[in-house]
Amino acid sequence: MLKPSLQLKLGQTLTMTPQLQQAIRLLQLPVLDLNAQIQEALEENIMLEMEDLPDVPKTSAESTAEIETIKAEDSWQSSSMQHIQDGGWNGEGRPVQEFADESGETLREHLLWQLEFEDFDPRQALIGEALIDSINDDGYLAADLDDIVESIDPESAVTVGEIEETLCKIQRLDPIGVGARNLSECIVLQLQQLDAQTEGRELAMKLATDHLDLIASQEFGELRRSLRTSEEELDDAIALVRSCNPKPGLAVSPASAEYVIPDVFVRKIDGRWQVELSATGIPRLSVNQQYAQILRGNGDHAVLRSQLQEARWLVRSLEIRNDTLLKVATCIVSRQKEFLERGDEAMKPLVLRDVAESIGMHESTISRVTTNKYMHTPRGVFEFKYFFSSHLSTVDGAEQSSTSVRAKIRKLVGAENPAKPLSDSKIAKMLADEGINVARRTVAKYREAMKIGSSSERKVKKPR
Repeated sequence: MLKPSLQLKLGQTLTMTPQLQQAIRLLQLPVLDLNAQIQEALEENIMLEMEDLPDVPKTSAESTAEIETIKAEDSWQSSSMQHIQDGGWNGEGRPVQEFADESGETLREHLLWQLEFEDFDPRQALIGEALIDSINDDGYLAADLDDIVESIDPESAVTVGEIEETLCKIQRLDPIGVGARNLSECIVLQLQQLDAQTEGRELAMKLATDHLDLIASQEFGELRRSLRTSEEELDDAIALVRSCNPKPGLAVSPASAEYVIPDVFVRKIDGRWQVELSATGIPRLSVNQQYAQILRGNGDHAVLRSQLQEARWLVRSLEIRNDTLLKVATCIVSRQKEFLERGDEAMKPLVLRDVAESIGMHESTISRVTTNKYMHTPRGVFEFKYFFSSHLSTVDGAEQSSTSVRAKIRKLVGAENPAKPLSDSKIAKMLADEGINVARRTVAKYREAMKIGSSSERKVKKPR
């Protein structure tokens, strides 16, 4: 029979302090998110100030009076701040209107708006909505007509013929080329909008209908012979084809632009690579010493004392973040000097453990620092992770980075004879001649990752 008993055990556990938790969280934030966090802290914590702002001298009496006013308003702030954040009111008693980050309408909204005002009868409008729902962001009809028939209420008894008739009306809406079922039809729809007297229009429509593959493979001699046209006429027609928009939908709702703000800048000064933190968009914070001095030795103002502690934690956390970021960036640059000098082919193999051991930190910390952090170099802006790659062995026992091998593959393909492109096996053999051991399947994997076609796809036929 089991009896209750007391036991004493000794052990060690790791407890993360709020300061450590905050430092880790700030460490993994990109610049834009970090700036938003800082701006929010500045608005909510009176003990924080920006070092960049001019310091207006205040008397001790003025500072004490201001703190008393803030203390009286603390209860109001706690109740009203959430209301403001939820889209409540601004400081002038008027409703705050929240605006989305992206402006403009979607392609679907744009087409439905036209559907409402164009000459569509109720039945066609019903079919038109089903068609518009099947048009993707690029502007193409992404569903078969039979599937669209099935998606409409069976009681409507819609036929494929009605679908095709309504599709023709949809294809006359803006943007030109919308509703096409393939690239050929998309280009033809755009060419049909040109004046019938446009030079090269009819030939361009023939090219778009039957010969886009020959244009892509640049088999212009075969095109001239099969179409019985001159080189000048063919050039005019091809120019018209290439002037068309292959993704008309994006003209209405383009993909959102993504902005990158570098976290560090790398420059070569007096023959040495220098790394410095970027101050762009990130204010330098400090604790307001006037307020801190007034609170010193005063047992009142518990809320302000809490804000003072939070302010000190935040300032220290930002110092830790900047110090860690600089250490990691400096280590990466020291390992990848040859890349900065010569490009991808000189990239050295590098893994998280290498940097962690070099600067005396854990690999998980390095992973946080290298995620969504960017480095501005003379060769461009790169994410920190770009400089990390796996190891490949060489004949002499040295190591080669996978990034370097990819660059060599790209270079070999770029220099090949288009009539006799290099196979993956041939590329593997050529790399082996340089002392790099890489299997054929690895070459194929790297080639596909770089979106380079196979040798058969890259082969260019000679004109007959």
